Amino acid sequence: MPVHRSGFTRIRALATAGAVLLAVLSLPHTAVAAESAPGAPPRGSAHMGMGVLAHDGRGGLPATRTTTQTEGVDVSSHQGNVAWATLWNSGVRWAYAKATEGTYYTNPYRSQQYDGAYDVGMIRGAYHFATPDTASGAAQADYFVNRGGGWFADGRTLPGVLDIEWNPYGAACYGKSPSAMVSWIRDFLDQYRARTGRNAVIYTATSWWKQCTGDYAGFASTNPLWIARYASTVGELPAGWDTYAMWQYTSTGPTVGDHDRFNGTLDRVRAFALG
Repeated sequence: MPVHRSGFTRIRALATAGAVLLAVLSLPHTAVAAESAPGAPPRGSAHMGMGVLAHDGRGGLPATRTTTQTEGVDVSSHQGNVAWATLWNSGVRWAYAKATEGTYYTNPYRSQQYDGAYDVGMIRGAYHFATPDTASGAAQADYFVNRGGGWFADGRTLPGVLDIEWNPYGAACYGKSPSAMVSWIRDFLDQYRARTGRNAVIYTATSWWKQCTGDYAGFASTNPLWIARYASTVGELPAGWDTYAMWQYTSTGPTVGDHDRFNGTLDRVRAFALG
């Protein structure tokens, strides 16, 4: 003979189920990220140039620094507290610090890195490590701007950077087709521009750009390029760009591994900061 729940029992069960559903729906979207592939590093650990050696290798160092280029560095939480005075004394004059990743991670060293660079006299900016498989481009742009990726016309703040490269947590192109990837990037760039009034810089490697965007050329007229290539020359640039703003040329610098060159004198770095 079937056993029937009393009306009170059914109401209590429904209320409990509703409370659980409401709790799940109320969770902030920033707390949820796509699952990583087995053996992948933990979410939040990605940094600029993380996949360059594995995919493009290393081909030597460029010639001695010229007077028409300005030395810089990029840092993230894997460097911890950075010796900014040492870098300044070695000739480094600009820096970028990772601010965010996806919509789930903020660099805990951001203050020491971003503010520390400024305090020794450097021109500095922030970058966002994109994870196009976890949230929309616009949502990630908002997350970035809201957590230190904004821009100020003070001559010491560089425009934000979209770090778009190999996925360290799974498939290289984040499961997106070239057209879908281009749409995602556009979504991020448009929102960043709407929020800050500046066009974001695109950091990428030519080989990744070819593979994952189909070598799309449409951003070159508006967004400066930061090219990643560990070699004696920058080599081939992604389609549309005939020059670069910055070049990450090594991950083995003496104080901070990731070293870069701005394609211009320090006065040009200041002009770039001002917009």
